[in-house]
Amino acid sequence: MHVRLQTMPVPPAGQAPRFTGTLDCALQTIRNEGFFGLYKGMAAPIVGVTPMYAVCFLGFGIGKKLQMKHPDDELTYPQLFAAGMLAGVFTTAIMAPGERIKCLLQIQQSEKVKKYAGPIDVTKQLWKEGGIRSLYRGTAATLLRDVPATGTYFVTYEWFQHTLTPDGQSRAGLSPLRILFAGGMAGVFNWVVAIAPDVLKSRLQTAPPGKYPNGIRSVFAEMMRTEGPRGLFKGLGPVMLRAFPANAACFLGYEVAIKLLNYVAPNL
Repeated sequence: MHVRLQTMPVPPAGQAPRFTGTLDCALQTIRNEGFFGLYKGMAAPIVGVTPMYAVCFLGFGIGKKLQMKHPDDELTYPQLFAAGMLAGVFTTAIMAPGERIKCLLQIQQSEKVKKYAGPIDVTKQLWKEGGIRSLYRGTAATLLRDVPATGTYFVTYEWFQHTLTPDGQSRAGLSPLRILFAGGMAGVFNWVVAIAPDVLKSRLQTAPPGKYPNGIRSVFAEMMRTEGPRGLFKGLGPVMLRAFPANAACFLGYEVAIKLLNYVAPNL
């Protein structure tokens, strides 16, 4: 839903916008396209989510190791933020085309004749349109979103884990509820940082070729002229509804996987 909110055109003076908010967008989508219209464009993210998070956590681990002089060094929060930013760079190779495909599918409304039949059809048409450059349109915008947001993501999780660990105890003994809370808050703070560049990225990735000759700079200039700073926060509602539970589950899954791997292969 947030992509539809982010990319809906500014209505002419005196006319109501296509969607008045998150709930209205959801209700219109269900009424026109059925319940599964809410999940349109999810095939590409589902295919990419496992390798994306694997690469993300790998990048964070590499970022930490690059800053450690000794294996037992405890990194500062700025160092953890820098490691998280490196993870954001790592994930862009997967995120940029996946986001482009998802956004193009999600902005399709209930017209009888649709331009794209599905994620594979989107990929084929984008390739014919401009090759790999068309598929990766919005890469700079994705970096602008994911580098600072992923840094915030990991440093927030680390801070909450440290804060929630009782004095004299190890983080390894944190309860699942505390891990869920730390992960959920990491997701919320991640999107506080990411929402503005995400709006710009969605506009750029769904625009017809040539509409924004200077890329994200042209998108930003048009938005400031027509909508002002408030336009940068379109879609914040549905994003926040998803951010806490999705990332709480993600970090709990990560912690469980690490413990399982340490048990099964302690010397790996």
